[in-house]
Amino acid sequence: MRPHWRLTAVLGLVLAASTGLQLANPQVLKRFIDAATSRRTSAADLTETALVFIGIALVQQALTVGGTYLSLRVGWMATNALRLDLARHCLQLDPSFHKSRTPGELIERIDGDVTALANFFSQFTVKILGNLLLLIGVLVVMWLIDWRGGLVLTLYAALALATLTRLHAVAIPHWRRARQATADLFGFVEERLSGTADIRSSGAEAYVMARLSRYTGARFRAGTRARVVGSIPWSVNLFFSQLGYAVAFLVAAYLFTRGTLTLGTAFLIYFYTLLLFQPLNDISRQVEDFQKAGASIVRVQELLATTSPVKDGVGRRLPCGALSVEFAGVSFGYGDDEMVLHDLSFQLVPGTILGLLGRTGSGKTTITRLLFRLYDPASGAIRLGGVDLRDAQRSGLRRSVGLVTQNVQLFRASIRDNVTFFDRSISDDRIESALTELGLLEWYRALPNGLDTVLGPGGSGLSAGEAQLLAFTRVFLKEPGLVILDEASSRLDPATERLLDRAIARLLRGRTGIVIAHRLATVQRADAVIILDDGRISEYGQRAELVSDPHSRLSELLRAGLEPVLG
Repeated sequence: MRPHWRLTAVLGLVLAASTGLQLANPQVLKRFIDAATSRRTSAADLTETALVFIGIALVQQALTVGGTYLSLRVGWMATNALRLDLARHCLQLDPSFHKSRTPGELIERIDGDVTALANFFSQFTVKILGNLLLLIGVLVVMWLIDWRGGLVLTLYAALALATLTRLHAVAIPHWRRARQATADLFGFVEERLSGTADIRSSGAEAYVMARLSRYTGARFRAGTRARVVGSIPWSVNLFFSQLGYAVAFLVAAYLFTRGTLTLGTAFLIYFYTLLLFQPLNDISRQVEDFQKAGASIVRVQELLATTSPVKDGVGRRLPCGALSVEFAGVSFGYGDDEMVLHDLSFQLVPGTILGLLGRTGSGKTTITRLLFRLYDPASGAIRLGGVDLRDAQRSGLRRSVGLVTQNVQLFRASIRDNVTFFDRSISDDRIESALTELGLLEWYRALPNGLDTVLGPGGSGLSAGEAQLLAFTRVFLKEPGLVILDEASSRLDPATERLLDRAIARLLRGRTGIVIAHRLATVQRADAVIILDDGRISEYGQRAELVSDPHSRLSELLRAGLEPVLG
């Protein structure tokens, strides 16, 4: 909330003015009652006093509306900034974090927990600070009217606030469990909705509904328990308010019958006592929101405290143009699992293309993740353009490395936004030139709204080949020094794959390339070939030399036509 201190200061002034009017208007009412009971007061004087009372009430109500608006604005501006911080933080965490959490759970953490904070912060200033100010003002005025009434109400308010303060943390653990139950439910729903086709084809609807029933039941039980425990402060305050009504009436009646107070002053004491219950009631209601906010704050802090083991480098810049690639004794494993890569060492000179072959699970995709520095190797070093990846900033590294995988992620957005990743600095002429060069000109001309054509969810309406070509366009616009094709054509039929050959050739021209494939024909354009086996290099050399060597493994595979062995 620090960036919004000016708006908060204005809000403080509005609250102070509103509180002052709330304290002043009963004085006008006292004057009216005393004047009405006096025979020397004219009707004109009473009318004037009544109009002053109504005018102050209207101004105070307007200030209350203005304060509520400012409070909501400050609260939502602050929590929207927090949402951005959480989303940015999650995007910077390594893949192991995202593998252990569903998208639905993260949505609930980023939006649901922060919304609970927004509801609290937007009311905190008005309901807590404003009411505390009103509470202090009432007690000060009561001491000025009569010290005995002031003493009684001060002791009463101190006892009520002390009790509420001790009770405020009772429900925090329960609300925390309720928020987690909601996150679990959202994560389950998101996963099952994304797998609807598989669920229906396997006849698992009944099982899914049974699991959904358990998740909703757990959420209901956790939420009910939290609400029941959270209602304790409200119940306690209700008891104090009823007790306070009796105390106020007795004090006012006692002082009036002793003749020490006028009727107007006695009513003023009773009125201020009733006014005292308003801040206490509002504060007690906010206690429940505070409990929810407390649980959400803990969960937000836990998420922000989760850090990636991959720290950003000191900022060494990668050279422009085609990049050299060097793996020097690289070993790597995911978490506590055994090593996936074992002492890998190889070099690529700038502008050459490496074909990477191997069985499923041999470590091919792991190499691409290390090149993008999604992970750091357990030992050894990886260098691009002579720069150790641990010394380069990740933002600069990912501008210098382009990746196309077999699974193309397209968004429900325009063609322009899909190929530029929402980068407005890329001109339409440059996009159209790239689409033309990659063979999408005829397809582009057939679009109803050109680059403004909006794709359906997940790129629905596009063929697999068109989706891949859009992915190539993304990389082409980045102008990276290293291009990685991770089985980019594995889901395409041979005819469509041939249509992509021109795009691939243009994409790799003048750049270093790594082509991961399970079809031997895919690596025909490679200058060098590495065959991986259980995370180790079983064969490495120039493709032409390996093909001409009858004893090489690549040559044996080509003669035997054993492409499925590599899949």
